[in-house]
Amino acid sequence: VQLQASGGGLVQAGGSLRLSCAASGRTFSSYVMGWFRQAPGKEREFVASITWNVDITYYADSVKGRFTISRDNAKNTVYLQMNSLKPGDTAVYYCAAGLDPRAVVAGGYDYWGRGTLVTVSS
Repeated sequence: VQLQASGGGLVQAGGSLRLSCAASGRTFSSYVMGWFRQAPGKEREFVASITWNVDITYYADSVKGRFTISRDNAKNTVYLQMNSLKPGDTAVYYCAAGLDPRAVVAGGYDYWGRGTLVTVSS
């Protein structure tokens, strides 16, 4: 599975962005998809994940109620809708694919895309 994230940019606090992650590979629908982020000087942290059948989603406490993860298996794409953005959300966002539906750490994912930068100004 190859992954390519897009949709990052500069937005003011309180604004919204939608990130997309396009996947190649015929087995995309078999994978759990996750979003992680890494701010300068910080470790990569879990943001959200969604199982292959879209029944189960997990969110970091810091983004609950503001971010929504979704996927379209027909389009081999996973999305992260980010609302009410805060300066603390500034980071490079990565999408990842794995097989463990409970994985909320980077080590639980097998495939990673290149990140997309999100900058939230105050």
